[in-house]
Amino acid sequence: MTNFKVFFLFVLFSFSALLHAQSVESYLSYLPKGSDISILVQSVGSNPKTLAKYQSNQFKQPASTLKIVTALAAELELGSDFRFETRMLTNGSISNKQLNGDLIIQLSGDPTFDRVRLKSMLSSLRQQGMEKIVGNIILDTAVFASHDNAPGWSWDNLTACYNAPPSAAIVDDNCFFASITPGKVGSKAAVTVSSNYPVAVTSNIKTIAGNSKDLNDKYCELDVSHSAKNRYHLSGCIAANAEKTPLKFAVIDSVEYFSSILKNELKQQKITYTGNLTERNSRVNAKLTLLNATQSAPLSELLTVMLKKSNNLYADTIFRTLGAHYYNISGTWRNGGDAVKQILQKKAGINLENSVIVDGSGLSRLNLVSADKLMEILQYIALHDSQLGLIDKLPIAGVDGTLQYRKSLSQAPFKDIIRAKTGYIQGSYNLAGFIQKADGGYTAFVQLLSGYQVDTKSEPKNSAIMRFESEFYKNFVNK
Repeated sequence: MTNFKVFFLFVLFSFSALLHAQSVESYLSYLPKGSDISILVQSVGSNPKTLAKYQSNQFKQPASTLKIVTALAAELELGSDFRFETRMLTNGSISNKQLNGDLIIQLSGDPTFDRVRLKSMLSSLRQQGMEKIVGNIILDTAVFASHDNAPGWSWDNLTACYNAPPSAAIVDDNCFFASITPGKVGSKAAVTVSSNYPVAVTSNIKTIAGNSKDLNDKYCELDVSHSAKNRYHLSGCIAANAEKTPLKFAVIDSVEYFSSILKNELKQQKITYTGNLTERNSRVNAKLTLLNATQSAPLSELLTVMLKKSNNLYADTIFRTLGAHYYNISGTWRNGGDAVKQILQKKAGINLENSVIVDGSGLSRLNLVSADKLMEILQYIALHDSQLGLIDKLPIAGVDGTLQYRKSLSQAPFKDIIRAKTGYIQGSYNLAGFIQKADGGYTAFVQLLSGYQVDTKSEPKNSAIMRFESEFYKNFVNK
């Protein structure tokens, strides 16, 4: 057979397959004008069949669907049994109830580390006979380097808890709670913060009438600013008829926050020190003695939380850890992105070189990935599910995670058969995952929607995309 005939048959076969693919265009009318969507639906297998395809090669912001990429790279590089480990070491020795030398706390960026575990570690030191440290306390943060906020993160969201810094020093999710209680119209609202949090919060929030027609009131919005040593200032307005409003803020200076909590816990354990409490962020090759250590749950459990709850802190500490582990240097955003690309290329045969991967969570608006590339990730995950076990870690429609209450998919015929990662940043509604078929197999799908802006106030802003999803994905249920 001549090369021309082979080429002709290939083109004919491809064209025939597209003729039998589900049309996407007929469903675009559900979306607001100006919306831009990429869709790719395929059967799962070594020779996948394309069931629907629309602009799938376009680069778009993946938002939290990027966590699927992070999860696969982490499984391939770190393994299911990997654990973050926080260690207490010394360059001295204990005698006569005192440590003659420095106490070095080697931090690992463990996103699950909390006060309970810190207290347990310090209690262990007390049980070893340590009542006094004749030396410094050093927080070793060398596992990560450079900024704790990734390029492309929105500056006005940095104080939100979902933007908590994925630094080496993490305790209690690097977040704290506050609340605002409105007063009488014209008076200041009350802001309360538990004394357990080593932060300073001031406020001049004004209480306004709930039905005020004054333009100054209409455009007087709650705002927060921050300064050194975790000082926060709340300003703006709150309606008099509003209920007590709970707030959750990100810790801006994580080392300062960790240090303050550590000092308090040392005091509770009645352990004193003669030197300074300092940070060391460069690697030191010195012979040290291990005093005690604590570990996180295994990576397999962390990935379940990361995917089902779309936990950004978990995703980004894992991402930076990939850079540190792969290159054996301090993890940064840049080497984390390079590591992900190298790992997937070498271990999964997936080339992401033209994609832009800035962080592991998808918070950065600089990230750019196509539906085609996300589909390659999904296909690999499905073909290696017995080893990876990632499909069951995805949110299940109508059951758990970020798909539990998604109106388009939480009811029949989608409930319990769709497993997918959601992705949302303003203007984007994304999905990437699997539809389980009647025979137990899967259909993989990717949806990347950008430029989403409704032009009506008569219904919730997400009603249009919910209609699109509920109608379009019916085509692939039980087929």
